[in-house]
Amino acid sequence: MSISNKPQSWGRFPRVKHSHVVPVYWRHEMPQLDSFDTSILPFAYGRSYGDSCLNEGGVSLDVSNLRRFISFDEEEGLLRCEAGVSLAEVLEVMVPRGWFLPVTPGTKFVSVGGAIANDVHGKNHHKAGTFGCHVTQFELLRSDGTHLLCSPTENSDLFQATIGGLGLTGVILWAEFRLKRVQNPFIQMDNIQFTSLDEYRQIAEASDKDYEYTVSWVVCLGNEHEVGRGIFTRGNHDTTRAMPGNTQSKHLPLAVPFDFPSFALNRLTIRTFNLAYYSKQLAKHVHKIEHYDPFFYPLDAIHTWNRMYGKRGFFQYQFVIPFEGGYEAMNEIMREINRSGEGSFLTVLKSFGDIRSPGMLSFPQPGLTLALDFANHGSKTLRLLDRLDALVNAAGGLIYPAKDARMHPEDFQRYFPRWKEFEQFIDPKFSSSFWRRVTEPAAR
Repeated sequence: MSISNKPQSWGRFPRVKHSHVVPVYWRHEMPQLDSFDTSILPFAYGRSYGDSCLNEGGVSLDVSNLRRFISFDEEEGLLRCEAGVSLAEVLEVMVPRGWFLPVTPGTKFVSVGGAIANDVHGKNHHKAGTFGCHVTQFELLRSDGTHLLCSPTENSDLFQATIGGLGLTGVILWAEFRLKRVQNPFIQMDNIQFTSLDEYRQIAEASDKDYEYTVSWVVCLGNEHEVGRGIFTRGNHDTTRAMPGNTQSKHLPLAVPFDFPSFALNRLTIRTFNLAYYSKQLAKHVHKIEHYDPFFYPLDAIHTWNRMYGKRGFFQYQFVIPFEGGYEAMNEIMREINRSGEGSFLTVLKSFGDIRSPGMLSFPQPGLTLALDFANHGSKTLRLLDRLDALVNAAGGLIYPAKDARMHPEDFQRYFPRWKEFEQFIDPKFSSSFWRRVTEPAAR
């Protein structure tokens, strides 16, 4: 899982050139950060979609080799590991011992440091909040050589700035976070078809109390009867069986061996996929027991799935809008997407809860969140995203920086009013393409 000489984000846009890619192998033998003549940004596995993990013209500090486990407190469930350890490695080591991640995004190929820097969320936000809610402490290296232990009680300002701080406050060398006990690697889950956002709302409100994990796939492209329908998935960790001898999923990984041509994902192919995916479930309500891997990480079974969008890459667009007026606004947003013909191959709808993150720039807030992938068709796609921005703004919502590649500065600064407060905690040698784009006048 090492990075290439040309680090890029998962959306493969924008493509930038770094002055150097500097690998790090030992947390006790870090390069002298203030000796570089350009800015620095840590980089692990490149699963951020936009440019928050890129530093055009600067140094990309490859921390993906910091992958050592340090300690585990069996009583408290506290795992301490280096920041380059992936969530996949945590699961591989800890699930057989009866422990699971407190929060996980839709891919396990994310570093622990990246999970903190982007304050990732998952299907259980309404029950557990963000990843940052479960971090107890970490060691932060600043460019002047200072090593700082950060926790809710020690260097608490840097603790809050680093969670969701997009890698700009320094290098996280190791982190400690709390795992949750599980009895086995299986999930008791339901898939429920819904025909409209109104029906989604009824299912979501009925499920949030009793189910730890909830998420939906939804149709945004089709006729008036198709848009807004989808499949609601909910689940809890299984408690009916003991830990098996082999906790790994039996699914064999696939791969996309080449870049798809630009015309492969169009209105017809996306609508055909939507119809097939919705119709594959013959009953309205299906219950089954499933391994955690396909439940949490269905796309991880297809390595390099981002190549489906072609050489020009794609835009991931995720926003959250408040519950008040949110369903009306979400219907209008889906209608706008449908009118554009720029359908999303992957569209995920979820409700965020009200658990606050300690992160200063954390994204989730109570409301409806929608995540979409749009193939990069140039100005046509950018114009659509501008129209969606206007609808999100009118609804009082905001956009997720970790998945953004084109957010306007005035929008970012309105979404995150604490950005000026955060700015004072940025390490003087650290910067990113994203941060310059959304804060520097010259980048506008």
